[in-house]
Amino acid sequence: MFSSSRPTSRPWPTLPSPSRPPFKTHHPFILLLPKLSTSPSDPSPSSPSSSSSAAAAAGSVRRLVLTPEGRTKLNTLPDREFYSFPRFVTHVDDGFIAALTELYRERLRPGAHVLDLMSSWVSHLPPEVQCRYGRVVGHGLNAQELARNPRLDHFFVKDLNRDHHLQLHAQSFDAVLCAVSVQYLQSPEKVFAEVFRVLKPGGVFIVSFSNRLFYEKAISAWRDATDYSRVRLVMQYFQSVEGFTQPEVVKKLPVKADDDQTPLHGIMRLLGFSRSDPFYAVISYRNFKSTNEMQ
Repeated sequence: MFSSSRPTSRPWPTLPSPSRPPFKTHHPFILLLPKLSTSPSDPSPSSPSSSSSAAAAAGSVRRLVLTPEGRTKLNTLPDREFYSFPRFVTHVDDGFIAALTELYRERLRPGAHVLDLMSSWVSHLPPEVQCRYGRVVGHGLNAQELARNPRLDHFFVKDLNRDHHLQLHAQSFDAVLCAVSVQYLQSPEKVFAEVFRVLKPGGVFIVSFSNRLFYEKAISAWRDATDYSRVRLVMQYFQSVEGFTQPEVVKKLPVKADDDQTPLHGIMRLLGFSRSDPFYAVISYRNFKSTNEMQ
């Protein structure tokens, strides 16, 4: 576990009634759009048709990726019940965790406001001082796990398969993370649209995964798919929401069997174990990729 000087995580405060907003910003369920530049060839900004079509497009779900069958799970027990018992373990190996931490180090700037979606007792954020973030909010299904996470300033518990709305302000986060959990979302298109809403323009959404899963709780479209198909599936989730940039794919695969002739690897192969967990991440930005990210 990373060392941290932060206090024990606190539950995310309940938003006040709309008559008394907590910040001088916007209601958490109103979509805010960046101002559109106009030119002589552009439709007049006062045109009702042009403004309504733009408002309907940005952040909206363009198409559904999954079929009804593809959203089903073998275990239909409510997720809050399935995850009610805390699991203080990591579900991927050290190689995967190191790759994920390095990716966060590269893509998240110090001082960023971060939402760790579908989190647990560890967030795998870089531990060094220069990578401290302005605020880290965690979401998950088990309060005990989230309370143990030293990187979270606040957390909230919510079943996104029952209610995909995030009770968070629009354009309030620089980065949203989802580590080894995307396979459990039954309405990923709607959740990705909510992530788009809470991201600031230029904000990044990093979705990472391996080949490990709670098989009975993963959706049908994911369970028996190949790793390549899973990468394509997450890319399609991003592409289903208007306004995300073209998804990037980062991968780190285990050493090929033919390249490793050690006795230990031979024994692991006989037992059905791979040398390490494959690492995949699909990354996209709201509206644009900032110049800082491209350097």
